[in-house]
Amino acid sequence: MLVPYSRKNNVSVFNPFHDFDELERAFFSDRSLGEFKTDIRDNGDSFTLEADLPGFNKDDIHVDLTDDALTITAERHSDYEQKDKKGNYVRCERSYGAYSRSFDTTGIDTSNIKAAYTDGVLRLTLPKKQQILPASRRLEIE
Repeated sequence: MLVPYSRKNNVSVFNPFHDFDELERAFFSDRSLGEFKTDIRDNGDSFTLEADLPGFNKDDIHVDLTDDALTITAERHSDYEQKDKKGNYVRCERSYGAYSRSFDTTGIDTSNIKAAYTDGVLRLTLPKKQQILPASRRLEIE
């Protein structure tokens, strides 16, 4: 059976594969549940935010604006829980649940943000607010 080695009844037995088991646990454990990786690039007049969200359907990704915060939320549902109650899975390592990150939008023209999702990458174009310089004028001296 294709299941990782585990000790039974906490009996101390020499396991020549112990280091490999620990490496496998470290490699496959998901310490970043709830967070996904992003890149933000300054283009001068705008920012580009790219978020890695592989395996998500476009309908399961939401981008919300509240006050000065932009929040990206993505939710992945498990086929393991819903479709396979007969126990056909030997191992289920992929993580499921909700992932969310928020970003400060101070200085962003939020009415012109554009979003696209292609090949597992959410790409947001965040135009910067135009700085309004005070108009200068000369006062007449009376």
